[in-house]
Amino acid sequence: MRIGLVCPYSLSVPGGVQGQVLGLARALRRRGHEVRVLAPCDGPPPEPGVTPLGASIPFATNGSVAPLAPDLSAQLRVMRAVWDEDFDVLHLHEPLVPGITNTALVVKPCPMVGTFHASGDFSAYSSWLRPLGSWAVRRLDVRVAVSDDARSTAGVWFDDDDMLVLFNAVDTEAFARVTPHEAEGPSIFFVGRHETRKGLAVLLEAMKQLPQDVSLWVAGTGPLTDELQASTVGDDRIEWLGRLSDAERDARMAGATVFCAPAIGGESFGVVLLEAMAAGTPVVASNIPGYTNVGTHDRNALLAEPDDPTALAKALNAVLGDQALAKRLVVAGHQRANAYSMERLAASYEQLYRDAMARTPAAG
Repeated sequence: MRIGLVCPYSLSVPGGVQGQVLGLARALRRRGHEVRVLAPCDGPPPEPGVTPLGASIPFATNGSVAPLAPDLSAQLRVMRAVWDEDFDVLHLHEPLVPGITNTALVVKPCPMVGTFHASGDFSAYSSWLRPLGSWAVRRLDVRVAVSDDARSTAGVWFDDDDMLVLFNAVDTEAFARVTPHEAEGPSIFFVGRHETRKGLAVLLEAMKQLPQDVSLWVAGTGPLTDELQASTVGDDRIEWLGRLSDAERDARMAGATVFCAPAIGGESFGVVLLEAMAAGTPVVASNIPGYTNVGTHDRNALLAEPDDPTALAKALNAVLGDQALAKRLVVAGHQRANAYSMERLAASYEQLYRDAMARTPAAG
């Protein structure tokens, strides 16, 4: 098949949806398909097989900032691309987020599959769906959500009775090849945008209750970076890494003693937990709906009450101080990650693409 994957978010900015789109594209190519990714890019495309549709602008939504391309030039580029590429099927990720996926949905040059990722109070849906309404959604031949929470979020705005749930995936083979970063002493790794909902402030507060020989690696940037750095001046246990390449991030993830995901909400699916599990690192995370899709407390992760530094510190201390517990979490985590391999997800979508094509809707 000739498949087009459309992502509304800039591929130059690290993000969960962007990672899923690129990973799915690679897995589909390994299965023998021709795949193009259509997306905004703020610079050169991150890898081959990408058609850049222009630069992005920040769009505040869901307690975060999404790098979207709602400008007219990007819409003209995506219209040209979806017609010129002669795809057998288009797969729109976040089809109702403002920008290029909306345009592709309206143009509809071929059968289309739509995947909904967001959960919680997602303002991009609420502000954009009212004028589009159910008409736009009916143009999707197959509708998919990445979790029950994402399905519920989308279902607020349209009937979700026939929406399938396919969880996100992780490239387990890639993590098996990672060379871990060498650490001096016990270490905790955090990666994510520095914004309130990601819970980095909670983790920094929890660090005050951890042994002095424990270091914290903080990857990423965001609107709270300066404020959070200022709050930890003088604590040389904390290493601010900034934005990392995928290779650097994976090496840190594999080399850490513990991976910590302290988000306080707004997560539809904890793919970053799966990545840590695939890397062979024990996971401590918040007990929030998006993460409980992946982690089960005391089985493959330790889950602490969200927005509670003391509870988070207790869970981190438990893993740092008990090698048997850490090893048990790693073994169970590997099993969990293997159940969500990108190869399995690609096979599932491959069948959905065939289902969409079999319905042979009229284009446009």
